[in-house]
Amino acid sequence: MTDIQADDIWRDMFVTGLKNAHAMEHEALALMDRQIERAKNYQEIAAMLTQHRGETELQIQRLDSLLASLDEKPSGLKDAAMSMGGTMAALGHSVAGDEVLKNAFANFAFENFEAAAYQGLLILADRGGYSTATDPLQETLDEEVRMARWVQDSLPMVIDKHLELRRLGEDASR
Repeated sequence: MTDIQADDIWRDMFVTGLKNAHAMEHEALALMDRQIERAKNYQEIAAMLTQHRGETELQIQRLDSLLASLDEKPSGLKDAAMSMGGTMAALGHSVAGDEVLKNAFANFAFENFEAAAYQGLLILADRGGYSTATDPLQETLDEEVRMARWVQDSLPMVIDKHLELRRLGEDASR
């Protein structure tokens, strides 16, 4: 029987969480890319997604740095799979007459999921003694919470605009 140290378990959980977050951010990029290119009638959404896309790229860099500090690398397989999943999810909404609404609801769920993942990583960092990870993880958590709040706060605008475009006989889906 192997002698597994508690520190090894914390490290494994923390590293796995960082790799999963890295893949999750690649999924987010794929989702945002499809939505940005299709949001022709919703420039407010496209602008906010473009801004958050820049934040997401920085989040990936932070995760790369954290993994490197632990002599680890992201999982290319997880990154590719999650990126493909994000593309497929966005394509699934593209055939709907209310694509923008489905995207808004999915974005709200996804941003809150990301926030929960980073909250979990902060707890693991605290319990495992990875204090150097706290600031970058907190910065990312703050960005995800801000984006989730924006998505929530923008729902009335998105729904109103969708209804108005439909009333005018225009393409309200995107």
